[in-house]
Amino acid sequence: MTSLDAYKEIGKELENRLRLRTYPIGIKLLKEDSQIPQEAIRPMKDIGSRLATCQAFSMSRREGDTVAMMLRDMWCPESVIGFGLAEPPDFYFQGRHRFPQSTESLDAGKAWAEEFPRLQVGEISGILSAPMHSTTFEPDVFILYCDIHQLGTLLLAAACKSGHELTCTVGAKGGCVYSVVCAFQKQDYQVTVPCPGDRRFAMAEHDEIIFSLPAAKLKELMTSLTYLDKYAYRLPLRCIMHPQPELPANYVELGKLMNMSWMEGDELSKYIHKK
Repeated sequence: MTSLDAYKEIGKELENRLRLRTYPIGIKLLKEDSQIPQEAIRPMKDIGSRLATCQAFSMSRREGDTVAMMLRDMWCPESVIGFGLAEPPDFYFQGRHRFPQSTESLDAGKAWAEEFPRLQVGEISGILSAPMHSTTFEPDVFILYCDIHQLGTLLLAAACKSGHELTCTVGAKGGCVYSVVCAFQKQDYQVTVPCPGDRRFAMAEHDEIIFSLPAAKLKELMTSLTYLDKYAYRLPLRCIMHPQPELPANYVELGKLMNMSWMEGDELSKYIHKK
């Protein structure tokens, strides 16, 4: 179990190491109202309006707010279904939720509905979000909105320990659900494209993509990021724009073993990256 102080320090480290534009946030899947911290914003109670879940996440990552979203606070029915806060109606399973706006047929809409990640109805009662650097609760999932360079570093770290590349379902719908539910259910890293709602209603930028992970993977991620630092896989990456750029020594050795004869000789040493 990681202490709250450790979560806060890791949050600050991620902000600085990855040069993130917005705060990495922690997400807790609430079992009951008593788990909501006193400082949390309750949309209906404190704002007088309901929010889409992506808007709550945006408040946490942009403004530093702690936001608790229960069923009564939810405006987007898709997130209600994904987080298991209500039973999906037949309308949803018939594909009418997606046809004709984003699928060409009811069958395609039905297939999408069946494959959409969902928590079991009643498994949780709400969603709590806060910046990592100020969290007062133990998150179940962490979310980082990043650009393609930051994502590249995170993907290197995700594969660093096992050598296996990340595989996950990627789509352009239900971003809040894919980023949280998939990471939680699979207990693995997840990459998610911000959905149209996130971009329209919650100000997700055109160059942002979501990287998320379960709490159990946080230590591994940080250890791998530190390891990669030793080999210059840190941001900003040093740009090399000339013929025959420097390569890691093991790349050169691979070339030799593949009969790339031009990778032989003492002269080659100047092309080997020393760090």
